[in-house]
Amino acid sequence: MHTRHLIDVLASDARPVRRHAVATRLAWSTLTGIGVALILLLTFGGMRGDLPDVLDNPVFWLKSLFPASVATAALLLAARLGRPGARTRSAWLLLALPVLAVWFAAGWVLESAPPSLRMPLLLGQTWRVCCFNILALSVPTFIATFWAVRGLAPTRLTLAGMGAGILAGAQAVLVYTLYCTEMAAPFWATWYVLGMALPTVLGALLGPRLLRW
Repeated sequence: MHTRHLIDVLASDARPVRRHAVATRLAWSTLTGIGVALILLLTFGGMRGDLPDVLDNPVFWLKSLFPASVATAALLLAARLGRPGARTRSAWLLLALPVLAVWFAAGWVLESAPPSLRMPLLLGQTWRVCCFNILALSVPTFIATFWAVRGLAPTRLTLAGMGAGILAGAQAVLVYTLYCTEMAAPFWATWYVLGMALPTVLGALLGPRLLRW
């Protein structure tokens, strides 16, 4: 079969792709993952008891803004990595900015605090379970996002897996903030970031296997 004839055969049944198909697919996977993670949180942990009171605290909203910003950037990154040849530099930059911001804030808090308080600010009360809880809450979004990205056309499979893992981890942290009582930036900069890193590494490892065409 000649190359031109092969191209004609492959293109004979081609149909136009719906506009915003990538965004729609990722939006559905995102909503599904968040919904299931919320159900898991309410079933096994519940929301923090003082949630109505902390809603008036700006620190709580800053804590929630951090994973929300990472998730938004990761959503853009996953969409770009689902398309062959799409540029991802701006998405990586947007992803790095909230992480750098919370690290800067954590450094400033630790530098300003008395030496005796620095370790409590860093460890909080829940450092032993934080990463595990985030990883557990990331599973629904991890599965849903991998399904969504696999249905696109990823060619950089390791990076695409990383993008899906970052998205899953950030959404898990966002849900987890409804339960977690830690309010110190050094804690977020350490354990929230590590919690997001776990599904990211897992995504990079599984991407070449699960996202292959």
